Amino acid sequence: MTPLINHWGDMPPDEFRRHAYAVSDWIAEYLSRLERMNVLPDTQPGAVRALLPSSPPQNGEPVERILQDFERLIVPNLTQWNNPNFFAYFANTPSAIAILAEFLAAALNNNAMVWKSGQAATELESVVLRWIAEAVGLQQHTWGMIVDTASIATMHALACARECAGINARTEGLAGRSSAAVPRLRVYASELVHSSIDKACITLGLGTENLVKIPVNQQFQMNTEALQAAVQHDRQQGFLPIAVVGVIGTTSAGSSDPIVDIVEVCTRERLWLHIDAAWAGAAAMLEEWRDRFVGWEYADSVVINPHKWLFVPMDLSILYTRRPNILKQTFSLTPEYLKTREDSYGENLMDYGLQLGRRFRSLKLWFVVRYFGIDGIRARLREHIALAQLFAHLVDEHPDFELVAPVEFALVCFRYKPQGCTASESELARLNAELEERINTTREIFLVHTMLHGIYTLRFTVGNLHTTEAHVRKAFSTIATLAAEQKINTRLTPATTKCAI
Repeated sequence: MTPLINHWGDMPPDEFRRHAYAVSDWIAEYLSRLERMNVLPDTQPGAVRALLPSSPPQNGEPVERILQDFERLIVPNLTQWNNPNFFAYFANTPSAIAILAEFLAAALNNNAMVWKSGQAATELESVVLRWIAEAVGLQQHTWGMIVDTASIATMHALACARECAGINARTEGLAGRSSAAVPRLRVYASELVHSSIDKACITLGLGTENLVKIPVNQQFQMNTEALQAAVQHDRQQGFLPIAVVGVIGTTSAGSSDPIVDIVEVCTRERLWLHIDAAWAGAAAMLEEWRDRFVGWEYADSVVINPHKWLFVPMDLSILYTRRPNILKQTFSLTPEYLKTREDSYGENLMDYGLQLGRRFRSLKLWFVVRYFGIDGIRARLREHIALAQLFAHLVDEHPDFELVAPVEFALVCFRYKPQGCTASESELARLNAELEERINTTREIFLVHTMLHGIYTLRFTVGNLHTTEAHVRKAFSTIATLAAEQKINTRLTPATTKCAI
């Protein structure tokens, strides 16, 4: 059989052009029909694997056949994050302009590890991150870099905190040292902090036992008096506190820690302050939400994820820091083959992080900012927040539902609690878990849950460019209808029959 491609080269330009047109047409059609697609597929674990060959093809296949299998096997078996009825996790959207930028970035395939290997990519990253810093009200001198996700950004921040502890972990490590033993290092965060903080502590050798979870108040904000007491107690016990992670826009509740008070504790105790604003950071562009961000400019590091709420595709996370010298001190390592004549005056971004290979991620953010403009981005963020407020209003008006937390940014935390119901929390949790499953089984909308002060809580987030008032109203109508059916069909256990359903 004659191979379909030249073994010594790539696809010819004319053939590429033909297939590129076909792919762009497919993407445009896909984006136009998202609303008619189910959010969740009717797929079980292992189903896709069973449809795929167990061995690779020995000869090349036609692009048409590959694209057909993509549309037949892959797309129908994926959760459609782009669907306007996706309300789970933190809903996001890859804008069309950013999709074009991804296409171009893949074509360029630039690796901006050192300035000489990615001149425009390196400098564009610096400029566009200053644009974002200005838009969100961070100090103009704030230095930033792009990584893949907030998990990696946070790990870099805590590595800096470890470096500042003065224990020479970079050279000697944390254990088995010939010099004096290192005390156990402590990191502090609220009980609602994202799991990436735990994973960073695991990766950096700090251990999850040394991530101290501080309780939150009724508004789901860190109790800073408890934070101060924990730091003082740990010092007395011989631990070495190194960092605090404050959150603006928690994953579970959308709440924001009292940053000004945390800054005071960190200043007094000389601790690195990292702010996790991965989701909500974009909302700092809005004057009416700036009060949540007061004080974050004094943090040592801040993370914002444009792939959550600034309309760029996965993945793009920004790590800002006022102390890039510490970041460089923590990670800089230059083998001989990467040394260049421009090192003394050109910035090598590989010096500031773990990764050597660096995708040209800034291109899609640059395209988005230029296409929408900051005012256009603000308008879209405000629309999402308004839609979340609409959903919250519908919850408030319905006798069988209640809000579980204050509505923050574009996140609504609510639960099903039938009117007159005095059932136990465990029974209500069962009812809400069943309702969640019924909702997602429709495959028409998608949401997930969390736990807040022991309450099983449903989460509804808005962040998709294609979501409208009609989608939100339909989503609540679907949820309410399913709850009404459940109300008719459910029979509580004898111990909890105080519920009038």
